[in-house]
Amino acid sequence: MTRLLHLIVALPLVAGHTAFAAPCQFESQGDGRVAAIVDARGVRLDDGREVRLAGIEPTATTRQALTSLLTGRDVTLRGTDDTPDRYGRQGALIFVGESEAPIQAMLLAQGDALVSAEIADKDCAAALMAAETEARRQKKGNWADPSAIKNAESPDDILAGIGRFMVVEGKVLSVRQAGAMTYLNFGRNWTRGFAVTISKRTQPALENAGITLKSLENRRIRVRGWVEGNSGPRIDVRLAGQVELLGANEPTGVRP
Repeated sequence: MTRLLHLIVALPLVAGHTAFAAPCQFESQGDGRVAAIVDARGVRLDDGREVRLAGIEPTATTRQALTSLLTGRDVTLRGTDDTPDRYGRQGALIFVGESEAPIQAMLLAQGDALVSAEIADKDCAAALMAAETEARRQKKGNWADPSAIKNAESPDDILAGIGRFMVVEGKVLSVRQAGAMTYLNFGRNWTRGFAVTISKRTQPALENAGITLKSLENRRIRVRGWVEGNSGPRIDVRLAGQVELLGANEPTGVRP
């Protein structure tokens, strides 16, 4: 775990973020011992509490990785809000023993999870994204699959994953507003092509992150979220972290 901490501290420097000694060190929400892995996003502690792993979305290997990393381990829960969700689960970042890096970062660094973009704290969000980026660069775990990142120019491939959390890359061909909704269109056929939808209430968060919607026209971006739609696939952006700007010369992560 010490090696992971060094990785997660150093990577934000490469990504252009300010370094920090211990990311994701939120207020403690208690501790306990992991008695069982409930599913790919949840664990049960020996006192009966069910904990939902915040900050990540699972892949096919997440549950197996959690079983290896957490079963029977003493953990500390950290987060900004310990209010249970509607299923009675407490959302938290999980730390094993005295580690200063959350288990979520290890899953991401191994390619065994995806960043969900739900963490609002900029330093913690940057650290988690840095871990995922390094795993993607090294083609670890999930990223060994050449189809792990979907091509926005292949809407049928994206539509086949409706109801799933996906990462999509492509060039925004047009930005159109209809009422309170803005559409980022990646295809000429607006009905069948892939599009990103952004409500007016989400725009301030994007602008605070340095992203103005009109500036995205003709830009390559990476977007993550749940795929919706009927004739054409859609991802609804509600959090600034769902959108990443890609440099003109940055290697693409999609299949040619």
